[in-house]
Amino acid sequence: MALPAQKDLFDQYAVSYDETLANAIAPSGESREFFAAGRVAWLKRCLDEANQTPRALLDFGCGDGATTPLLLAALRSESAAGIDVSAKSLEIARKQYASARIRYETIGEFQAFAQMDLAYCNGVFHHIPPAQRAEALALVNGALRVGGLFSFWENSPWSLATRYVMSRCAFDRDAIMLTPPEARALLRNGGFEILRTDFRFIFPRALRAFRKIEDFVYRLPLGTQYQVLCRKVR
Repeated sequence: MALPAQKDLFDQYAVSYDETLANAIAPSGESREFFAAGRVAWLKRCLDEANQTPRALLDFGCGDGATTPLLLAALRSESAAGIDVSAKSLEIARKQYASARIRYETIGEFQAFAQMDLAYCNGVFHHIPPAQRAEALALVNGALRVGGLFSFWENSPWSLATRYVMSRCAFDRDAIMLTPPEARALLRNGGFEILRTDFRFIFPRALRAFRKIEDFVYRLPLGTQYQVLCRKVR
């Protein structure tokens, strides 16, 4: 899969990614780590409810690799692979997070046909041109065993807060967002069965006293991000 524009974009921001993102999400009052931990915790809750413990997982579009060890630890997996188009981001990932159980590779280097139990991505597909999304999804599908799960996270275009944050983020300005129905259609056409769609991160830090409500209204399209959890069927 050739995504030269995306490679150049994220090579450019590899070193300054944290700072750029922190500035963009500052109105939320939270850090990048807060949102990553929240996504992983929600995914774990979903997997626990389904009695699933993935042994091998794929972090698709892993960037600098910071989420990969969170996934490995929280989900009690045995091994993880993080892949990305940005070689410069992967250099950072390898230096900071690579281990005997975690490897980082470019998309061109990655080979794991039908070996993964779970794939995860966050905010990746809005950077992929619509005409190339099916090809990107086919890579994820090919890496998963039949019955393997895909935790597909995206920024919700239905949230004005999300749109505002993305307008502040230099590497998101040319992004083409996906609505939840568009995401589900893409996934169904790519060989996945939709299991659930959940919306998370409604309240900023200033209103954190209300966050307990989020665990009861996650089916409502109120969150700044959403997860489509799906299963590979073909």
